[in-house]
Amino acid sequence: MLFNPSRDEARRFFIQSWQKHTAGAPLADLERIVVAVLLRHPEYHRYLSEDYLDRDWPPEVGETNPFLHLSMHLAIEEQLSIDQPLGVKAQYTALCAACGDEHSAQHQMMDGLGEMIWHAQRSQSAPDPAIYLDILRTKVRQFGGKT
Repeated sequence: MLFNPSRDEARRFFIQSWQKHTAGAPLADLERIVVAVLLRHPEYHRYLSEDYLDRDWPPEVGETNPFLHLSMHLAIEEQLSIDQPLGVKAQYTALCAACGDEHSAQHQMMDGLGEMIWHAQRSQSAPDPAIYLDILRTKVRQFGGKT
């Protein structure tokens, strides 16, 4: 079910993972990854209840959608675990060195993911991993690192 979850299913997974963590219940592998991401984002803990399943965070209001942000972290964790697209792990390592920490590096990667998706939508094509990797290389250079 988590391979292509609905918005509500994805949100429920974050909420349930957090509830299991706070109750001290055993966590599955993916739940442990989710909890690690959540622990780096205490500002989103207040949204981890059923009360927020239907809430929207329109970009024009200026708020970040916490579930989208957390989902992007999760996507990046998956990319890094399997080095897909090929070379993303090396760019992440370079970004970590250039940015000074893993969390900042992941936020730069999120920007790159968003830009790649924007390009795909604009050209009505599939996301191009070459664009994503080029963006990451540019970000490494911008932070003074080596690609």
